[in-house]
Amino acid sequence: MTEGILNSDHKLGGVAQTARWTAASRARESRRPDRLFDDPLAALLAGPHAAALLRHFHTSRAADEGNPFLPIRTRWFDDFLRAKAGKTGHQVVGLGAGLDTRAHRLDWPDGTVIFEVDQAALLAYKKERLSTSASVPRCDCRTVPVNLGDDWESALMEQGFDPTAPTVWFAEGLLFYLPEPLAHQVVSQAVKLSAAGSGFAADLIGTGIFRLPYIRPFLDRLNEAGSPWVFGTDDPRGFVERCGWRVTQVTEPGRPGADYGRWPKSASPSNLPDLPRSYLVAAELP
Repeated sequence: MTEGILNSDHKLGGVAQTARWTAASRARESRRPDRLFDDPLAALLAGPHAAALLRHFHTSRAADEGNPFLPIRTRWFDDFLRAKAGKTGHQVVGLGAGLDTRAHRLDWPDGTVIFEVDQAALLAYKKERLSTSASVPRCDCRTVPVNLGDDWESALMEQGFDPTAPTVWFAEGLLFYLPEPLAHQVVSQAVKLSAAGSGFAADLIGTGIFRLPYIRPFLDRLNEAGSPWVFGTDDPRGFVERCGWRVTQVTEPGRPGADYGRWPKSASPSNLPDLPRSYLVAAELP
């Protein structure tokens, strides 16, 4: 049955399937009375098997009660984008934008242009699903259908990207799906395309995730879906700075500024070694 759910849309495969899972997570969060954000399009994008996707990629308890990391991550990126793109005329680039709906659900200043960079099949699926809704973007939203292993820079320029204008880049739920050399190349290329005043945000995972036995079933499910996690780092600041950015914040869920009253008090302390870590990193040009 799981295989049928993951292949319920023959146009999608690999990482695109996990995009539906994260959309299902956003839909679940949006139904909570204490929700950290409201994404009215998430359920539509997740598709009819949203609940099954949540159960597949989590334990039954997590599927019912919710994984606190994903809502916290979404809200943290929302806050970053509101702060950095709060001026008229910014460009925003979503690297591996997937089924992101921020062009529709956030209020953007006049003149904002959002570029959504991702696989052609996933963006086509998103366009098809959204065509059945009455929702329209709240800014100029342009899709850039290209794989990040290809010449995505040229594809971005062809859609009207201006490297002389301030740009806010975000890579949410992306970099750990890429081999480390490609992850480094993508983040470094964003620097080369950025003008003064540009910003960058990404989430990264620590290498402990790959070593702990209780994480193994989750990683196996990602492998089965054709979307394995392949890259982790225990030095998120160093990785981003080696790409050319100046890091302004490194935090984790449960820490000040990345808690929102949702992180469980029973969660492991952040100072214990070799635990699975998830980092949220904000940066700007030097």
